[in-house]
Amino acid sequence: MKKQVLAIIALAIMVSISSNAQNNSGRFGIELTGGASFATQELGGNDLNTGAGFEALLHYRVLPHTGLYAGWGWNRFAADNNLDYEETGYVMGVQFKHPIGTSPVAYYLRAGALYNHIEVENEHGDIIGDTGHGWGWQAAGGVDIPLGSGWSLAPGVKFNSLSRELDEDGVKTNLNLSYFSARLGVVKVF
Repeated sequence: MKKQVLAIIALAIMVSISSNAQNNSGRFGIELTGGASFATQELGGNDLNTGAGFEALLHYRVLPHTGLYAGWGWNRFAADNNLDYEETGYVMGVQFKHPIGTSPVAYYLRAGALYNHIEVENEHGDIIGDTGHGWGWQAAGGVDIPLGSGWSLAPGVKFNSLSRELDEDGVKTNLNLSYFSARLGVVKVF
């Protein structure tokens, strides 16, 4: 996964070098983002190690500085009990993006809803538990750095919160997954 993210970033940089700077004013955009995730609490009584994840988002600008976004994301956390916890599902929300002064660099703020589930996997990668999908929320912010030809880099941070109930053989466990992520995104606006 790291190699794919690095390859996408390298491609974006090469495209920007070979093109002239251009205003990223299109209505539609595609964003691929990934990075490290840091849990803010235990999950079902288990300490989570630093995780990793990615998202693929579609953007649609409805007003000069306001747009909608939707997509799919995946995050994985390993725990010291030899179990992995994977959060996957959908994200949708509103984005506000505004230039910083007169520069082409802009900051963005996002608020959204998650429709995700948490899977529990053993050391062999077998799924041994699944919470089913349910609602959570996401908040994010960062900067958008134009590279030219509609391409930009979007480093930022986000916070996800999802509470689900895991039912394993009649034993119910509340799983409250909340974490911060440091992300780097590549955006193409058209």
